[in-house]
Amino acid sequence: MTENMGRNTTDSNQKPDLSPEKLRQLQRRTLLIVVIAQIFAGAGLAAGITIGALLAQDMLGTDSYAGVPSALFTLGSAAAALFIGRLSQRFGRRTGLAAGFLAGGLGAAGVVIAAVASNIPLLFVSLFIYGAGSASNLQARYAGTDLAKPTERAKAISIILTSTTFGAVAGPNLVDLMGRFALRVGVPSLAGPFLLAGAAFILAGLVLLAFLRPDPFLVAKAMTETLNANQQTGIEKDQRQSINYRKTAVGATVMILTHVVMVAIMTMTPVHMQHHGHGLSEVGLVIGIHVAAMYLPSLITGVLVDKWGRPVMAYASGVTLLAAGLLAAWAPADSMALLMIALALLGLGWNFGLISGTAIIVDATPAAVRAKTQGTIDVLVALTGASGGALSGMVVANSSYATLSLAGGLLSLLFIPVVIWSRRRSGQRNNDLQLGPRQSLDREA
Repeated sequence: MTENMGRNTTDSNQKPDLSPEKLRQLQRRTLLIVVIAQIFAGAGLAAGITIGALLAQDMLGTDSYAGVPSALFTLGSAAAALFIGRLSQRFGRRTGLAAGFLAGGLGAAGVVIAAVASNIPLLFVSLFIYGAGSASNLQARYAGTDLAKPTERAKAISIILTSTTFGAVAGPNLVDLMGRFALRVGVPSLAGPFLLAGAAFILAGLVLLAFLRPDPFLVAKAMTETLNANQQTGIEKDQRQSINYRKTAVGATVMILTHVVMVAIMTMTPVHMQHHGHGLSEVGLVIGIHVAAMYLPSLITGVLVDKWGRPVMAYASGVTLLAAGLLAAWAPADSMALLMIALALLGLGWNFGLISGTAIIVDATPAAVRAKTQGTIDVLVALTGASGGALSGMVVANSSYATLSLAGGLLSLLFIPVVIWSRRRSGQRNNDLQLGPRQSLDREA
């Protein structure tokens, strides 16, 4: 029955016959499948965050390029985000996301082979491909919004992000275990977490390929096309198909600045800790707490974004990231407690910015171009993150971790004037950001 429903609703030449109850059932099923895939994907994502910089430092013999792995898999994420967005727009979320996860798994396997062979060019190419898994991990949050009510979009995003927590927190804390396992099978210990990452990304891709049917984006797209075809006037149809570019720019700015600050500070934290006598288990604990703060608060954040509004939570993101940067800069290097708090705040600020920025973009884009636009914006997010990762190593090598953290904290405040500017430039009736979230979204529905 579900398959028949999917075939009927994804054919744009037929009128979708989903009742409100069937639509709710399909949304719940979509969330369940994506949640299961994201649990695996989180474990795959954690390897690059925790060990990438240390592996490059070990193979290259210098700190100056320790940020290169982060830059490479973030650049790979950018390229993949564009591809996944285009693929999803044409064939649906199932095809786009699964392709990204499977490519990420192959990239992780390449990293392991490069470490065994001490082949630096292969390491760099593999890290680039590994970034496809990160792109799918982030774009999966959009899959939860395709069939969600306008007043529940941030909540749907938050459910997807929360599910990532389980694997993402487990991954860094399995560093020692995977390192020991790697040594037993003849692989360098620092490459061990990438064994886990490869298996995790591939499992996530297979889950989506097998079970994400009918595709939520194709269903939403077919419903929108039918609704537009039934509009009485061309003006109403054009309004439903047009992008709100001002809101899109604001949402992109919030996500870009949030991401670049988080990536820059997070990338160099393991190197900073290792230089001051902390072991891999301690690095894994701090990064695990950071990743937990990135994803675990999502359910609460989503409710707050829907209830208080996108701008309020964007402001909260900037303030939280500033606090993280200041604490990381001033905390004694041997203080595990303060480092954990600083990295937790860093993750929390990223969480606020990602969910509020994503909700703004979903509000601003019609289904006819939504996946493609989301992919393009995620490219910008990933490219700026790559820049932050690459420059972070150079900043620390030529200055200090404290300087990097302080600069990141101050940079996070820049998107606050952008949000204020957008609200002042638009009138009360024409700018959804100016309204309460329920008013503006109900009007959009």
